[in-house]
Amino acid sequence: MKNAILKNRLMKRFPLIILVAVAIAFAVAMQKPTLFNNGKSDYAIVLCKNASTSEQTAAKELQGYLEQIGGVALPIITRDQLEEGQKHILIGYNKKYGAEFGVERPDDNDEGFTYRNVGDNIWIYGGSQRGTMYGVYSFLENELGVRWYTKDYTKVPSLKKWSFKELNHSESPFIEYRFDQYFNVEPHKDWLAHNKCNSVWRAQDNEYGGLVAYWNAHTFEQFIPSGEYFSKHPEYFSLRDGKRTPYTQLCLSNPEVLQICIEKMKQAIADNPLYWVYSMSQSDNQFPCQCEKCRAIEEQYGGHSGLMIWFVNQVADAIKPLYPDKYIGTFAYQYTRKAPVGITPRDNVVIRLCSIECCFAHPLEECEHNHPFISDIEDWSKIAPHLFIWDYVVNYRQYVAPFPNFGVLAENIKTFKKYNAIGIQEEAQYESIGGEFSEMKSWVLSKLLWNPNLDTKALVAQFITDYYGNAAPYIQQYFDLCHSLIKDDTVMGIYIDENNPLYTDEFVTEANSLLTQAKKAVAECDEDIRFRVDLVGLQIDYLRLLRTPQEAAADGTRDRVFEFVRKHNILFNEWQSVEETINIYNNTYANKQER
Repeated sequence: MKNAILKNRLMKRFPLIILVAVAIAFAVAMQKPTLFNNGKSDYAIVLCKNASTSEQTAAKELQGYLEQIGGVALPIITRDQLEEGQKHILIGYNKKYGAEFGVERPDDNDEGFTYRNVGDNIWIYGGSQRGTMYGVYSFLENELGVRWYTKDYTKVPSLKKWSFKELNHSESPFIEYRFDQYFNVEPHKDWLAHNKCNSVWRAQDNEYGGLVAYWNAHTFEQFIPSGEYFSKHPEYFSLRDGKRTPYTQLCLSNPEVLQICIEKMKQAIADNPLYWVYSMSQSDNQFPCQCEKCRAIEEQYGGHSGLMIWFVNQVADAIKPLYPDKYIGTFAYQYTRKAPVGITPRDNVVIRLCSIECCFAHPLEECEHNHPFISDIEDWSKIAPHLFIWDYVVNYRQYVAPFPNFGVLAENIKTFKKYNAIGIQEEAQYESIGGEFSEMKSWVLSKLLWNPNLDTKALVAQFITDYYGNAAPYIQQYFDLCHSLIKDDTVMGIYIDENNPLYTDEFVTEANSLLTQAKKAVAECDEDIRFRVDLVGLQIDYLRLLRTPQEAAADGTRDRVFEFVRKHNILFNEWQSVEETINIYNNTYANKQER
């Protein structure tokens, strides 16, 4: 009887038992894997047996950042040391996971990457040279909020817990060669790796997978120096108005010039083996040879660039059997910018096209001033096997003055890729710190060179909020004010001065008011924050120095600015030292009447 009663009770409760069991199973299924919680983690970082140097670096940095973020010290072990069931973050390609997801091993030099979860585990993989490493850094950035803003400031959040449900994120670079040529970032290999810039001026091996480079520029004078050759061989140099002239260009139709350049190029490659392309290119002047033979070749091939390609092709032909994996580069610059006709560059020749004459107020393809450049890049894209862009993103006449071009950065990168560019060199303030928004623009450029579809305004707002502390609202207003100066008819080249119509008295007054408030907002903050805000304030102080010198002297702005730039060696102008600039200022502006 008792058994029957018990059985009856159990039967009545069975639906409830089923419901509870299902709920528990559902809760377990919905529970997110937790990488760390309250300073504890049961995960390990796993490296494959043949992990590359950059993968090992990435693993160590992942370990370090997770300790900063979550207070956990994950061990780094090899795949062979991984125990059955051990939760882990696997760094690098793995055959087992690859078979499970149908993923083949990436090429070593593939800079794309994927990070994904495999159950409770995380797998980050890409090309072994830099791709996997980039994946680790993007995981830290996208999922955990790390930001490598400047060499001196990395934003690392502090979290008690981090869990995930599903990870499946892949990226690959928009442009193969990405050169962010700012003084404040180029020497810093860690910053470049964290922000996925793979190119610099001088190639190097390092623990981040190395950095590639385009060897040199304007090499004619380097290969055949006027001081060494002109006295005995004036025929090697340009004939100008009937006279051979040193320190101009080379006479490219002279066969002896060709042979010397070939031999010098062989030596350059032997002495500098880390580079991928080597420059055989015109000196930085506009004095090409006018001799009869040079002009005949130009007539045959459509102008100055035709003669240049005719010459460089012969150098490339001589180099290829000795160095089949190297390239010879030359400029499409100023007098050689227009593409040739009837001749094409060899397959081991790289054309480095320069945008120096362009307007940077509006995107290249939307600006009437830039129509000739767009015509030229389109023509080069049809014949150049490899097109590399030398672009310009600052004002070289006055590094520190406002230069509101953030709105064109992404669109111009897209335009270069549209015309088959494989690399972009963004020449910027390469001589010192302290250029106009150098810290922010270098960071934003690194993001856009990797992916120009990112929102530039959002990147700017993020940087300003995180970098300028209490002054951020005023810096944002100032930034917006600068960019409001760009009108439909604005033309803004890279050599504008303080009297450019862009800079009105009203703008200077309003900007000065905003930056004064910004400085007051951080007056009680630490020295680093005050210095960042002072660098922004230098933009308007500089304009005031030149536009209203008597006022700047009377209110102390002049002395304060000169002391600041001397202390930090901040250059105002290209190729001009701080003291040279101050001397020129004193001689030119000291007695200038007010506007």
